[in-house]
Order: sequence, then structure tokens, then C-alpha cells
Amino acid sequence: MAKLWYCNFSSQLSTALIIEGDYQNSLATLEQGYKCAAEMCYPELQMFFATSKLHVHLMQWDDVDMVERALARCDEVWNSFELNKTQQCLGLLFYNELLHIFYRFRICDYKNIAQHIDKLDAAMKADLQKTEHVQKLTSELNTINQTLSDPAMKQRDCSMLIEKRALLKQQLVTITTSNSVAQGYTDSTSVEYERRLSADKLELAPYPIDGEWLPKNAVYALVDLTVVMFGRPKGHFKECTKRIQSGTQVIKVELSKLGITDGVREVDLQHSAIWMAGVYLMLLMQFLENKVAVDLTRADFIEAQEALVQMRGWYIRFPTILHACESIIEMLRGQYSHSVGCFDEAAFHFVEAAKLTESKSIQATCQVYAAVSYICIGDAESSSQALDLIGPVYRVMDSFIGAREKTSVLFGYGLLLMKQQNLQEARIRLATGLQLTHSNLGNLQLVSQYLTVLGSLALALHDTVQAREILRSALTLAKKLNDVPTQIWVLSVLSALYQELGERGNEMENAEYQRKKIDDLHKRFADAYASIHHTALINKDKIEVHQLQESDSKRAMASQSMKVDLDIPESIGLASSTPVKSSSRLVDLDSGRRGKRKI
Repeated sequence: MAKLWYCNFSSQLSTALIIEGDYQNSLATLEQGYKCAAEMCYPELQMFFATSKLHVHLMQWDDVDMVERALARCDEVWNSFELNKTQQCLGLLFYNELLHIFYRFRICDYKNIAQHIDKLDAAMKADLQKTEHVQKLTSELNTINQTLSDPAMKQRDCSMLIEKRALLKQQLVTITTSNSVAQGYTDSTSVEYERRLSADKLELAPYPIDGEWLPKNAVYALVDLTVVMFGRPKGHFKECTKRIQSGTQVIKVELSKLGITDGVREVDLQHSAIWMAGVYLMLLMQFLENKVAVDLTRADFIEAQEALVQMRGWYIRFPTILHACESIIEMLRGQYSHSVGCFDEAAFHFVEAAKLTESKSIQATCQVYAAVSYICIGDAESSSQALDLIGPVYRVMDSFIGAREKTSVLFGYGLLLMKQQNLQEARIRLATGLQLTHSNLGNLQLVSQYLTVLGSLALALHDTVQAREILRSALTLAKKLNDVPTQIWVLSVLSALYQELGERGNEMENAEYQRKKIDDLHKRFADAYASIHHTALINKDKIEVHQLQESDSKRAMASQSMKVDLDIPESIGLASSTPVKSSSRLVDLDSGRRGKRKI
């Protein structure tokens, strides 16, 4: 037991060091714990320290090689487990797989994320079935106990029920008892503790460490969130909507348990509830952020408004806990404004969002989004502003981890080169960006937008064969996503292509389909503009909030433990598709020859 207590001390000390921001000494302490666990020949405890080290590396991210070595050690230890042991260590399974997923998201390795998400999803569903079975057995046991309390029970019936009760109890013990205590390191205290493990916990380590990263419902909500983050760029909107609904429902139930109901604000919270409330509130904001992205892609502007208003409302009520979300809300206001054709307002919100964050990645993304909005305005001054924003980011785009920022920069820079009539250079940049997007992100909306621009370029360069092929692919993807603005954008370029080729029949058929889509989008615009939320969302103003007092603010902002640090990447993908108003400005490259085609 002495070594177990030393491991416990190492775990607690590393957590304290994390809170102080001393990552290096925290890693050194965890390494000592890992070595002690190895001396005990205790693989589960080794895995606990290995995953904890990986989590710290993901938080710090100073050296990619060190992160990869930490990842490899986790794989090595986990693969040394026997099959039945991996099934018993459910908490470690979720922790390890989620950390792998966060790493893959960070480096934009989408091709290797699916296997981890599938494993998590299967484990979650199996555990939910097990929990349902336990609840059924418990209910049956309670019914028997109630029946046995009746003094009028006959002796024979009573004996049968007692036998059945003993059987049910044994079944419950078999299902709920953890077997994670290593042979040779058990005593009566730890065994009893193991038998009392709560079905609501996903334990990472044995007594006395009692390691738990997050409550089970928070972990399961996080699994739903990873499914959404992986599926949304690929256009799996039906499954995303289902997971957003289920995850949001779970979170709201947990928030109500913490006393967070309608009207409750940050100042009303008990100090003991602040850190856990922060976990659930951050998860909720991630779900709502993804809902806004899905709704804007499908041009469901009213739905997007409502989700964004919810985010704004939560932030106003919990401004200190959700301080990091202020920038995201501003960015989403920009995306909404851009989607409904309010480009000047969109640029304002993107620039503000960049000011509100210290994340270089989000700053770069917002600058690119703002540049695209300025390009859509179309005048010379706006183009100059776009260059001022995107130029500095373009020069450092190779310094970012993964391909997310680079694909956005190349898209925006390619649009700017088109605006300057530098078509060949634009084609090179956009082709490079398309290849990166297709290979690394799998973001179908961004791919369809890249294809649309490249199709426009091919037409401007009189390569009509390639233009037709590219534009058909772009339209197929836009239809799959139900992305009405991008469909209209593609259709407008196809009309120009058919006109140049003299294909009158195709031109008329295309124009009719385009007209229906434009009417549909104009109706959606009208509904959005008529909404009571529209003006508040696009207005060039900041959200006014009342902060906690200094002492409470420090408590809310401090990381209670690395185990509640949700290191989830920001949303992936470019700002929503270019609306109708910008279509002619972005694709009409040869204006001297064909003239402006305004919709």
C-alpha cells in the first residue's frame, strides 16, 4: 500500500502544479508516478499516469515530438492489457480514446479519427445497455423486498422469493463490481471500496487515488460532441442533429442538478458548484456552436438565430465561466451576418472576435473570414482592407499545427488574387488549398466552395471542359449538404459556361433551377430579416455583461484540475457559404467580356 499512497501523492501534486501552470514539474511528477506503478507491475496505474502525461502535453503543446512520444507510450501500455482487462477499465478506455481524438483533431488527421470515435461510441452504447440492465435488476429487487415485507406472506412463497433475491443480488454484484485492483495489492479496505464503486463514475485508478476525469454523463456528452465535430464537415447532418439534441438534453439535466435553472446567474452559484458548472456549460456552448454551423450551412437562418441567441444568453448569465466563449460568439455573429449578406457587419464581428482571443489559430481564422467578407463588399477600399488582414496570416500560415488555418488562408488569398485579376497565381493557390482540404479535413462545404472558385477560374481562362467537370462536382456536393447559397453560386457560373458554349437548352434549364433556388433563398432571407433577433445579432456592438467580484472570478477562472480541462479544438471549416449577393462579385472574373451578372 505504501507505493499506492506514493502514486496518490504524485497524482495530487501534479494536479496542484497544473493549477499553478507549472507543466514541466507536473510532467516530472507524473513520470515518477509512472515508474512507481511500473515497479509494482501495475499496468492500469501505469496507464493512468501515461494518459495524464499525454493530457498535460496536449494542454502545453510545446514540442510535437514529445506529444507523439506520450501518445506512443499510451498505445504501448494499453496494448499490453489482456482483452478482458481493457473491457473492465472503462474509465481509462474513454480517457485514452478521447485524448487520441483531441490530438487527431488538433493536427487535422481526420482519416484516423473515425476508428477512435467508433470504439468510444460502441463502448458508450454497451455501458448504457449495462446500466439499463442494472436498473431493471434493481427495480425487480426492490419489488421483491417490498413483497417480503408483507407479514401475510406464506412460508413457501417467502422461501422462493428469498432465493430469487439472492440470485438478483449476485447478478448485481457481478455486473457492478470492478476488477481493476491488481493481484497482490489488495486489502479489506480497498476491496470494500471497489465493491462500492458508483455506477455513475468512470474510474481511472484504484483506491486511494480515486481518479475520475469527468462524471460519466459529461464524458458521454463529450462522445456525442466528438461525433458531431467529426460528422459535421462531412455533411452527416441527420446524425449531428440527433447527437446535438441528446447531448444538450443530458447537459441541461446535469445543470439543473447543480441548481442552474432559468434565471440563475453566475453570482447565484455555490462556490462548490462553479467548476463542475463550467464543464457542463462549456460543453453546452460547443454543442450550440456546432448547431449554428449546421444551420448556417443549410441556410436555416431562423434556427441559427435561436441557437446563437441561446449562446449569447448563457454567456450573459455566466460571463466569467464562459469568458473564452466571447470570441466564439462574435465569430458566429460574423458568420451569420455574412450568410445573410451583411458583409460590412460580418467583417466588424470577425475583427472583434480576433481581438477577444489570445489563440493565434482563432485570430488567424477570424482575419481570413473578415478578409473574405471585405472581398464580397467589392469596392477598392474593401479589397485593400482584405489584403491588410490576410497578408500577415498568409506569411505565417506554415507555422500553424495541422492544415485548418492554411486551407482557409489559401481560399481567402486565392479570392483576393482573383479580384486582382491574377488568375494563374490564384489557380495555383486554390488548387493547393483544395488538395489540402480534401486530404486532411474532408470538409465538404469548403471543398465545394473551392471547386466553385476553380470552376470560375477555368471558365475565365477558357478551359470550358475542365470548368464543366469541376462545377458539376461542386454542385453535387452543395446539393448533398443542402447548401443553397453555394448551389446558387455554382449555378450562376454554369449559366455563364452554357452561354459561352452556346448551349441554349442547358442554359434555360439551369436558369429555371437557379431561379427556384434564388426564390427559396430570398424567402429565407426575408424570414431572417423579419426576426426580432436579426438586428441584435448583426449590430456593431459588444455584449454587455456584469462580471463576478474579484475573489469569485479567480475561483471560476482557475482550472481545478487538468482532468476538467476540456482541450477541444475550435470549430473547423470556413465561414458559411457565400450568399447570393456575393456570387457575381466572386465569379465574374472577365467582366469586360461578359458584363456584370447581378442576381
